[in-house]
Amino acid sequence: MSLPSVDGALRQAFAPGGTLRAAINLGNPVLAQPGPDGGRPRGVSVDLAVELARRLELPLETVTFDAAGKVFEAAPAGRWDIAFLAIDPVRAAEIDYTAPYVVIEGSYLVADTSPIRAIADADRAGVRIAVGRGAAYDLYLTRALQQATLVRAETSGGAIELFVRDGLEAAAGVRQPLERYAAAHPGYRVIDGRFTAIEQAMGMPKSAARAAALPFLRAYVEEMKASGFVAQALTASGQDGAAVAPPA
Repeated sequence: MSLPSVDGALRQAFAPGGTLRAAINLGNPVLAQPGPDGGRPRGVSVDLAVELARRLELPLETVTFDAAGKVFEAAPAGRWDIAFLAIDPVRAAEIDYTAPYVVIEGSYLVADTSPIRAIADADRAGVRIAVGRGAAYDLYLTRALQQATLVRAETSGGAIELFVRDGLEAAAGVRQPLERYAAAHPGYRVIDGRFTAIEQAMGMPKSAARAAALPFLRAYVEEMKASGFVAQALTASGQDGAAVAPPA
């Protein structure tokens, strides 16, 4: 899939205000991490935004959020032009997506003494699972769980804090930050396996005025996967545990 040529109409479709505003979710450390001394964040999503702005010959502004749900909520207000979010049918009502560029596992953090030994064990009556409000795994588990109860925190990091503070039975989230917490806090473990594979994609707000930009964005993501750019960006930010998504 070759990239369409760049012209003024394409730049206008991507960035009506003249600056490409990229929504960066710092609540998912696989995709983005805070920059040193309050500077520009780093991570695969930031690298993709920087390279896209370079190719479009547009200035870049990174607009940071601490949770994916807040990125989604900001879309109708026009606060960003491109974003990096998990593909979900609820969000697809407001956002046009590319194919995924990264696939991340969702799993559970539990206490060492917990009777929950497998993913299926968590969906039982009386099990309370902390989640970040509006995160991809919150949306997925809301549809998938039959018996367990979700308890929502404002952010993904807050979900772990809620799980520990209130003695809940599990915290759901992206595998890598859960594993880092367990490694740093004796008495906790992460369940083997996954309850879902979270497909992370680039997206833009649905709009007739932006429609011309979508084919370019989709082709761009495919090129970045095929060229090794995504894999290199993950390695450079210490996120080798995430998998590059297959070609669309």
